[in-house]
Amino acid sequence: MSITRVLSAALLAVGLPVGLAAGPAAADSSPSPSASQDSGAPTQAGTSFRTATEIDQGQRATASGSTGDYLYWSFPADAGQRPDVKATVKLPASHAAQTWQLDVYDGLRRRQACQYGAQTRTAAQGATSVELACVMRTVRAWSEPWADDPLPGTYYIRLTVVDLTSADLGQPVSAEVRVDSKDIGGSAAVDGSLAKPLVPGIAVTSAADDGASPAAESAKPAVLSGIEPDGGWSSGWWSDRWVWTGIGGVLAALAGIGGYALTRGTGRPSRVPPGA
Repeated sequence: MSITRVLSAALLAVGLPVGLAAGPAAADSSPSPSASQDSGAPTQAGTSFRTATEIDQGQRATASGSTGDYLYWSFPADAGQRPDVKATVKLPASHAAQTWQLDVYDGLRRRQACQYGAQTRTAAQGATSVELACVMRTVRAWSEPWADDPLPGTYYIRLTVVDLTSADLGQPVSAEVRVDSKDIGGSAAVDGSLAKPLVPGIAVTSAADDGASPAAESAKPAVLSGIEPDGGWSSGWWSDRWVWTGIGGVLAALAGIGGYALTRGTGRPSRVPPGA
């Protein structure tokens, strides 16, 4: 009975901080934007990195263009997220076989590798649409100077056709893109955090905002992109890895108490005098 009381007291004493530590994890977690927030979704795309259309994660963006155009969008990605970029291109009724490609770049113009997904696909003759996907690597809070890891900041989507016949050049097409992220959590957590993005993108104020002409717009200096994840950029020391660290400490304490209880014996036998 005494061993049971000791084990219970140790569990409560060590487990109480773990239970309290789990609170910030629940408070910091926020659901990803849903499709219901698409009422103000962009309906056009940029033609370069500088004029890329800004979109939020979970937001469906559409654009119309012509085969041969470069279509650009930008989105924010924070530490611990694994972005999943998807694009659908609706093709004209009559066309020959053509190949489309989806590329993702960070704010430093570094092309990001895809863990998996059909980044390049060929639409057969007469196909009505082609779907592309790129699941990026998990965004890290920091990285070594020699590494090419994704870092918190702005990322660019570039969608274009890379192989088509000259007869199909300039035909009208429409595109739809969407970015969702999975929160990887403590398995991808690293020591260190950032209050500001490492790879912020650049943007320009649209001509409709200040009445400037397109010619004057192209001469404007670039400014930092204003997009950021829902809830702002992550900062602080917390990650759910602390929960597993606390659980490991509880198990280690229980193992130590149990080992002591098993090896200490029952004490001095009653038949042995104290002075022996």
